[in-house]
Amino acid sequence: MRSLFTLAAIGTALALTVPGEAEAQSPPPPGTEVGAKLLAMPNLPPKKSGKIIVKSPAFADHGDIPFENTQYKGNIFPGLSWTAGPAGTKAYILIMQDGDILRNDMPILHWTLVNIPGNVTRLDAGMSAPPAGAQYGPNIRGANQPYTGPHTPAGPKHRYHFQIFAMDGTVPVDSTTTYATLTASMKEHVLESGELIGLGQIMPAAKP
Repeated sequence: MRSLFTLAAIGTALALTVPGEAEAQSPPPPGTEVGAKLLAMPNLPPKKSGKIIVKSPAFADHGDIPFENTQYKGNIFPGLSWTAGPAGTKAYILIMQDGDILRNDMPILHWTLVNIPGNVTRLDAGMSAPPAGAQYGPNIRGANQPYTGPHTPAGPKHRYHFQIFAMDGTVPVDSTTTYATLTASMKEHVLESGELIGLGQIMPAAKP
């Protein structure tokens, strides 16, 4: 009996050495996304009523993002594809945000890719450079930044929004230095939009 009690106590102690790891595996509770109303899509309403369908070969909508596509392991771009925008689409813009945490009162900005040519509707997994004519935009680290995957802290999983915007034109290069200037240049120019939401979590055995 003593040995069983000792093993149970050891197991409890080991679980407590990684705070939040158990909670990290749980889905994000509904209605708790603190940055939901601050994401790009709610603040950049489209001119048309259609919706762009966004998919990834790495995970399903509201599915878990593989660790290889996170900063915990590899930080490899998972790949994206989307349905074509409406007539008049000249370019696409991609904005990736974590709506479950705020920094400077805004969702964490992981990645932006601007001026994707209007005839491009797929970005290959592992992409190491923007398509011809496109360029990296800002993220939390500054201007002109490549893909930066999730680095979810301990606790419930986070929602990562891969948002695609069909634009009626390109945005000026000098407007892509910050998120604020980028989204200001996009207003009134979004034709349709859509998103893919992936769930990120802390990697097992990772330090909190």
